[in-house]
Amino acid sequence: MQSKDIKAFLVSSVLPPLLGVACLIGLWGLLAQTNESLPGPLKTWDSAVALFSDPFYQKSPNDQGIGWNILNSLQRVATGFGMAALVGIPLGFLVGRFGFLDRMSAPIISLLRPVSPLAWLPIGLLVFKAANPAAIWVIFISSIWPMIINTAMGVRQLPQDYLNVARVLNLSEWKVFTRILFPATLPYMLTGVRLAIGTAWLVIVAAEMLTGGVGIGFWVWDEWNNLNVEHIIIAIFIVGIVGLLLEQLLVWLAKRFSY
Repeated sequence: MQSKDIKAFLVSSVLPPLLGVACLIGLWGLLAQTNESLPGPLKTWDSAVALFSDPFYQKSPNDQGIGWNILNSLQRVATGFGMAALVGIPLGFLVGRFGFLDRMSAPIISLLRPVSPLAWLPIGLLVFKAANPAAIWVIFISSIWPMIINTAMGVRQLPQDYLNVARVLNLSEWKVFTRILFPATLPYMLTGVRLAIGTAWLVIVAAEMLTGGVGIGFWVWDEWNNLNVEHIIIAIFIVGIVGLLLEQLLVWLAKRFSY
């Protein structure tokens, strides 16, 4: 790569994000100067260095390092998200493939999809009698809708000519699914998965604040009770970074497929 190409890459791709982060930190610093209760970037950085110097300590069930809290939250997200994928993606194919199921499920999806995720938490606590499965239930019910809707939309966007050819060739429903529906629907399905993982990660933080236990949401609430604002700001960055990494992982996986 020539020097001109390197310079153009730095100006177009590296400089804008750095300027954006610098503006954010500068605005944060100005706000910290005007409000004594808000810690500034340097004070928060020192707390982050101390916090991540031993992220996996264990003193008691409710006093564990930030690493364990992140892993516990990711475990709940993986469980609820995985269950939603196992149910939502096949259901999306069925809804998109068969008009009767589409008309039957349309009022149910329209009614339940706008419900706030945390409104499902009391139902989970009532049914499961425990905080951990209730949090997983909230993840499941919140992340299933994007998978159903996007997968069904992908099936509906399939040109009718493809299905006519399959009918002429007398293909079985399984071959129609594996040779036609799945490859054509995959981009829509992966979009639904990306939306669902973002929703799942957002919801788990709020759910853990209410249910307690070990997790990043409970850790934020515990630090608020201790008036440790630096750790709350650190948690905000952690939630954002982990959510970004999860989304980029799915983007990378999507690029590995050829449609």
